[in-house]
Amino acid sequence: MKNLLFLTVAALLPAAVSSVAAQQTADLSGVWLRDDGNARVRIASCGNDICATNLWIGDTSGGEEAGDVLVMTLEPHSKTQLRGTAYDPKRDRTYSITVQLRENRLVTRGCVLGGVLCRSVSWTPAR
Repeated sequence: MKNLLFLTVAALLPAAVSSVAAQQTADLSGVWLRDDGNARVRIASCGNDICATNLWIGDTSGGEEAGDVLVMTLEPHSKTQLRGTAYDPKRDRTYSITVQLRENRLVTRGCVLGGVLCRSVSWTPAR
């Protein structure tokens, strides 16, 4: 379950999938704070993908560290939701991911084992 913490740290932006998705995700780049106060993440493009990079992690007991990256490929599912995959190169794992865009916050949901084990996390923009 701790590995899902890193997954949910990042699942935020799609890689150049359509003009609609590009418009939706343009507002997501920047620095985000996890709702539990345990992570600060920078979201930015990285080549053809979108990467979430841990800037700060409060509790490193689950293996998360500053500098860890999650690489995401997402497609629009609805006007406010993106779905796709997130690759964690540190653990060499790929997760399914859903990003729900809400007013001034994001809700990410990362799943493993075919959707059997999932975790949702809320994010707010850093000020």
